[in-house]
Amino acid sequence: MLAVKSMDVRDNFKEWCNKVISGETLVVSRPKNENVVIISEKEYNEMAKAKRNEEYLKKLDHSFAQLEQGKTISFSMEELRAMESDDWKPTQKVLNWLKQQGQTNE
Repeated sequence: MLAVKSMDVRDNFKEWCNKVISGETLVVSRPKNENVVIISEKEYNEMAKAKRNEEYLKKLDHSFAQLEQGKTISFSMEELRAMESDDWKPTQKVLNWLKQQGQTNE
């Protein structure tokens, strides 16, 4: 990791970009400690992907916890197709499940 003043980056922008592309992380110091970090697009994309993966794994963990707690409901393909209708109303199966979960729509 390299730390430089913003004036240095301004004066030698191409050189600093080349270092970042080569794998360096650049911390640009600014007044009032409002520093910025410059990383390559490749590194940024890797970080963004890792964040998305982490969020997805949290959702999976939450889903598994719901499954273990019995907070799920299963539907047949026919039931799912019926739900696609604009005039679909919750069936007794759905109403019973919502009641069991304490989530009545009434």
